[in-house]
Amino acid sequence: MSGLVEKHTILAVVVGSRAYGLDGPGSDHDRRGVFAAPTRDFWRLDKPPTHLDGPAEEQFSWEIERFCTLALQANPTVLEVLWSPLTEHVTPEGERLRATRQAFLSRRVAETYGNYARDQLDRVAARRARTGETNHKQAMHMIRLLMAGAHVLRTGEVLVDVRHLRDELLAVRRGALPWDEVTAWAATLLTDLDQAAAATSLPERPDRDRVEELLIDVRERGLQR
Repeated sequence: MSGLVEKHTILAVVVGSRAYGLDGPGSDHDRRGVFAAPTRDFWRLDKPPTHLDGPAEEQFSWEIERFCTLALQANPTVLEVLWSPLTEHVTPEGERLRATRQAFLSRRVAETYGNYARDQLDRVAARRARTGETNHKQAMHMIRLLMAGAHVLRTGEVLVDVRHLRDELLAVRRGALPWDEVTAWAATLLTDLDQAAAATSLPERPDRDRVEELLIDVRERGLQR
């Protein structure tokens, strides 16, 4: 199955701390990608996989239809792939996918980013209550997600590179910021997210027709593989 990724990847990027501008000497290279399985493979009883790990370390890829489905749901992890500043591989189809990225955005961003951040906050708080330990890295990403959610609601662009906030965010990751200050910051950001959602010019729903047009075109081209 790794041949699907090796032969049919249309977009491959680096995400995680290196894309965020929060990396250090030992940071991972979190690689994410999109592959387009040949169209004839879907005519078989055994369909192509919706996602694959590898073949490189720290690499994970989605088949384009699954990727589009998740992106239409405003999945933050998936949307970051379309805005990552670190591109390792891109084909003309991958360029068209990125050119279509605005079609995936909708007001649902407020819900998904907010829920992801709240879930992380709850997990950190529960662990503190249970063990007395704090997952500072998870807390940092909770703060980053809330900032990113408000940003996309206001600008229509997904915020990936946060190096301008590097010192503040790394202070959270080091545990240098007291927990009550972290939770107060999160509360402020949640209010800001709500305000951004109330004023956003993003559409109520994503542009599914435009995304479907892209997917059909990819499948038609896939008949030639």
